[in-house]
Amino acid sequence: MSTEPETASPPAPVPEDRSDAAPARRFWAVRRIPAALVALVLLGGTGLLLYDVAAVRADRTAMQWRRDLADELATRPLDNAWVLAGAAVAVVLGLWLLVLALTPGLRAVLPMRRRHADVRAGLDRDAAALILRDRAMEVSGVQSVRVRAGRRKVKVRAVSHFRELDDVRTDLDAVTATAIDELGLAHPPAPTVRVARPPKKG
Repeated sequence: MSTEPETASPPAPVPEDRSDAAPARRFWAVRRIPAALVALVLLGGTGLLLYDVAAVRADRTAMQWRRDLADELATRPLDNAWVLAGAAVAVVLGLWLLVLALTPGLRAVLPMRRRHADVRAGLDRDAAALILRDRAMEVSGVQSVRVRAGRRKVKVRAVSHFRELDDVRTDLDAVTATAIDELGLAHPPAPTVRVARPPKKG
């Protein structure tokens, strides 16, 4: 099986973004599952500790796990493997929580231009790729198209079964740039278009 060499184009210029009523920022994820897990762990641990403290105040014996923990903390050296492993786990969990708290998440949602300060809109990356794919299929000579839409780049891979590849690529450059501008994104990604012949059978 052999294929003709594909032609690639440099990123096509995208029309400049128009001024907005308010700056469009990325959407922040709610992250209900990590927040719920952390809340449940803290609630369980705090509740168990408070119960044991109240029991000791009522002249009862402390729970065995608390006595064992106090003995381990008093006698085990800091360079012990279990102490170092526990510290490493605590550091990793803390860094993970910090990353979740400081990063917006929702990478699949592309913020759109804001016409009003109190209205925010976003477009899913898969939906944007589908729209661009439908527009690319309208170009004469295009047999199939694959589109990957990212936050900064849009990659268009087309297969052309007739017409010159350079002509098809030029039309795809223009159609893709226009379609990206019509999506109304706050930060339009730069398109990259590649066109190739379909693989020959035999």
